[in-house]
Amino acid sequence: MGVEVSVEGLTKSFGSQNIWRDVTLTLPEGEVSALLGPSGTGKSVFLKALIGLLHPEQGSVIVDGTDITKCSSRELYEIRKLFGVLFQDGALFGSMTLFDNTAFPLREHTKKSESEVRKIVMEKLDLVGLADAGEKLPGEISGGMRKRAGLARALVLDPQIILCDEPDSGLDPVRTAYISQLLIDINAQIDATILIVTHNINIARTIPDNIGMLFRKELVMFGPREVLLTSDEPAVKQFLSGDRFGPIGMSEEKDDATAAQEAQLARAGVSGGGTKDDFSEIIPQVQPNPGMPERRAAIRHRQRVHDLLHTLPEGAQKAIRESMAAEDEIKNANLARGAELAKSPQFAGGQGFGGSEAQTEQFPAYRAGGDA
Repeated sequence: MGVEVSVEGLTKSFGSQNIWRDVTLTLPEGEVSALLGPSGTGKSVFLKALIGLLHPEQGSVIVDGTDITKCSSRELYEIRKLFGVLFQDGALFGSMTLFDNTAFPLREHTKKSESEVRKIVMEKLDLVGLADAGEKLPGEISGGMRKRAGLARALVLDPQIILCDEPDSGLDPVRTAYISQLLIDINAQIDATILIVTHNINIARTIPDNIGMLFRKELVMFGPREVLLTSDEPAVKQFLSGDRFGPIGMSEEKDDATAAQEAQLARAGVSGGGTKDDFSEIIPQVQPNPGMPERRAAIRHRQRVHDLLHTLPEGAQKAIRESMAAEDEIKNANLARGAELAKSPQFAGGQGFGGSEAQTEQFPAYRAGGDA
């Protein structure tokens, strides 16, 4: 099961340049969260602070009861074993094959035999569609393939916390959909705490339980996705719609003259180029594949949203209730399909979606690799 990550008053600077200040949020245990924000707002820096690669000037990061900003190097080494990290560029060792890159954490942190290592590594490479590319070097494959190999390595120890820095960058829309579904299936299987940094609005609207947004060196909002998606916060609305008219500019600090000029254009009916989707309608959250267990995180998240529903505007309450009803319909349909599939010969024996390679190719699903 995933663990809670609590961040309190976190501030980070590089020299005289402040990246963000007084960031406070809690990643609920076992839930999927997403962090949004314009380019250059320090989202990747935030991920590195969560695992102790960068030390903040102020604040605390408490992981499984340990404040990693104050713990010893030995304690930090042990805490990092809870994490699986997909870095923005894959961060693969250039002189190692994809197989050896993926196997590295197993060889470094476990005493598994080479036959066990091979079984687990091939399973993870298969999950990300790279089963036939294990002997290739990172320089011999595309950026998108390197990203998928990085995800396989991040999953190889079945981590309790998974950090994904723009998992969709370099991937086509189809592979992005597969990776998104895989993260939901992983969460259903092992209840891992997941944080995704992304600019992909479709991922932000359909995958996480919680969403946060960094802007102008501060955390604008963090909370249940339903609350943020129905928010009237100008920066949030502009970012979700991808419109150039609003507080976010080409440079992070839009000057008053530019803002006034754009407001005049908007009043004149000039388009800001963004989507015109109606964000008062919340798209139902993606559900685990048929045959997967129900997400325990979704149950906990639903209760928390119910508890705060009465505090939200009437329009937001209506949109959230409709979204919940739609999600329940999808979930019940998936449960019914899973029950039917379980009766079919190819899924006999309780294999579900964790069976043969042929099944996995058709229905990508997560299979835990066992204890370290």
